Amino acid sequence: MTDLADRRGMETEVYQAAEDSHLLATAAVEAIGDGDRVLDVGTGSGYVAGTVAEETGARVVASDLNPHACRQAREHAAEADVALDVVRGDLVAPFRDGAFDAVLFNPPYLPADEDAERDDWMAVALSGGETGRAVVEPFLDAVGRVLAPSGVVLVLVSSLTGVDEVLARANDRGFDAETVAEESYPFETLTVQALRRP
Repeated sequence: MTDLADRRGMETEVYQAAEDSHLLATAAVEAIGDGDRVLDVGTGSGYVAGTVAEETGARVVASDLNPHACRQAREHAAEADVALDVVRGDLVAPFRDGAFDAVLFNPPYLPADEDAERDDWMAVALSGGETGRAVVEPFLDAVGRVLAPSGVVLVLVSSLTGVDEVLARANDRGFDAETVAEESYPFETLTVQALRRP
């Protein structure tokens, strides 16, 4: 068990839905329409992807690097009788250009002194590296490729990560940002940023 996992109360190899997951799912349900093609990157337990598929009628693909997360997302979708495709992959690498109307991401964002071990799946799910941006920055660099021209990226950003720095990176990659959801806690403020091309 890692210190990061202890901070979030995790006792599994798969990130389970928490306040950040609920915030992203709520924002996504409001933004996504019936028939939209949606990718949920880093799906963890599949909560966000399953909620979007169930409540919007969108065609949802869930992806995660963690094989345990992929298995659990499939199981949860089957139990809820929700149509969900699950793909094991790193960020958006497995997907074709322009494939999605919306891309959702709740990235690992807790700042950590060391890089997460690849065999410690909970550390991978939580650790954003030294700055908290070690995963969200490569995501922002790559997500434009798989996004349809009029598509939207909904990314959860924590104040622990540096919201201004994340938005500056998104802007450098050709996106305008709008805060569409926000919740504050004693230790952080969470926002969902909607990123669109101008």
